[in-house]
Amino acid sequence: MQAQIINGLEIRKAILEEIKAETAEYKTKTGKVPGLVTILVGENPASVSYVTLKVKTALEMGFNEVQVNLPESCTEQELLDTVEKYNRDDSIHGILVQLPLPKHIDENKVIYAIDPDKDVDGFHPVNIGRLLLGGKHTKYPPCTPAGIVEMLSRAGVGTEGKEVVIVGRSNLVGKPLANMLCAKGKNANATVTICHTGTKDLASHCKRADILVAAAGCPGLIKPEWVKPGACVIDVGVNRVGEKISEKTGKKVAILKGDTDFDALLDIAGYITPVPGGVGPMTIAMLMKNTLNAFKYTMEK
Repeated sequence: MQAQIINGLEIRKAILEEIKAETAEYKTKTGKVPGLVTILVGENPASVSYVTLKVKTALEMGFNEVQVNLPESCTEQELLDTVEKYNRDDSIHGILVQLPLPKHIDENKVIYAIDPDKDVDGFHPVNIGRLLLGGKHTKYPPCTPAGIVEMLSRAGVGTEGKEVVIVGRSNLVGKPLANMLCAKGKNANATVTICHTGTKDLASHCKRADILVAAAGCPGLIKPEWVKPGACVIDVGVNRVGEKISEKTGKKVAILKGDTDFDALLDIAGYITPVPGGVGPMTIAMLMKNTLNAFKYTMEK
C-alpha cells in the first residue's frame, strides 16, 4: 500500500485561512490587528525572496506589516537601534530580522536585542528556555519544528508513546523539535532519540523509528532499507543538487532533493512528506501563527 503524502501546501493553506479569519474577528471586535515588522539588511537575493513572501503573506492575513530595508553598509548599532525602536512600539507584536546578516554584524547580539515577547522566530535564549520548560511556559516555538508538529497532528499521526528518531541536531530544527515531541501534553509524549551524521550505526537507530525526521541537510542520507515499514517519514532536507529548465517559465531553476529517497519510500513508509512541498511551506505559516499569538498575549494583558 502506498504511503499517504503529507502535503505541506494544503496544510499551510488551511492554517492561513484560520489565521485570517481570527484576525478579521479581532479587528471587528477591537479595531486592532497583529503588527509585524520585517527587517532586511542588504540585498541578498534569497533573503529578498524570503522577506517578500513573508510580507505578502502578512498582508494577506490582514496584519499591520512594516517593512524596513537597511543598506548592507549599515552599522551594527544602526540595526540595534532599529530593533529597539520596534521593541517600544505597541502596535508591533512581532519583530523579524532576516538572517543571514552581513559579516560585520554579530547575529547573536541582534537576536538577543529583540524583546523576547516579540521574538516570533523563537530564536531568543529566553524563548528557547521557555520551550525547554514546555507546557504553558512555551510561547514562540521555532517555526520549522512547530510546522512539523502541526503536520503530524493534522495528518492524524499520533505521537503518544511513539519512537521518534531525529537525524540532525541543529538549533533551528533538531534540538527544539526533540524538546517539543518529548514534552508532556497534546501532540507530544514521544520517546525521542537525536542522531547525526557522526552517529555510530545510524541505520539501526532509523530502523526502529515510528516517526523518522531527516534534518541533516545531506541529500539521500537516509537509505530506504533504514526505514521501518509503515513509519512516518518527515523530510526536512532541502538540498540543491543541480539545475533544470522550468517548463512553465523557460528559466533555470534549482533541482531540490531531500535527505531521503521519496520515490523509493512510497511503498515502504506509511506517511511521507515530499521535497519540495512538504515541511518548507509550513515555516511562514507558523511565523504568522506566532505573530497572531503575540498579538493575543498583548490583548490579554
